[in-house]
Amino acid sequence: MKAANSTGVYVERVLDGRDDAGSAERIVIWIERRPGAVWAVGRSVNQHLRAAPEPHEEDYVFVGYELDDALEAANVTLEDDVVVSESDGLDGKVKPFRREELLEPLERLFFGR
Repeated sequence: MKAANSTGVYVERVLDGRDDAGSAERIVIWIERRPGAVWAVGRSVNQHLRAAPEPHEEDYVFVGYELDDALEAANVTLEDDVVVSESDGLDGKVKPFRREELLEPLERLFFGR
């Protein structure tokens, strides 16, 4: 997890997957905080292979103000990819996103603890 500040990625999960041709792919799902107390959930496939690794707007599956909504969107997205990875015979064991993972960086940011 990257260091928390007022914006940026707070937590992410990485899954190994297979594309339709059977080639390996890396799926990254993350939760970030944007200016204005906005939460965003992103999902990218093989982002590390892009010429510019920054997320594209179409990578985002959720943008909104409610932390619980962001967590739900992230975990639904994660679960969908885990099911597909497991059906492809890969180890899909990845921990779900937890509220505490996001509250810890926020508390450090706002309260210095």
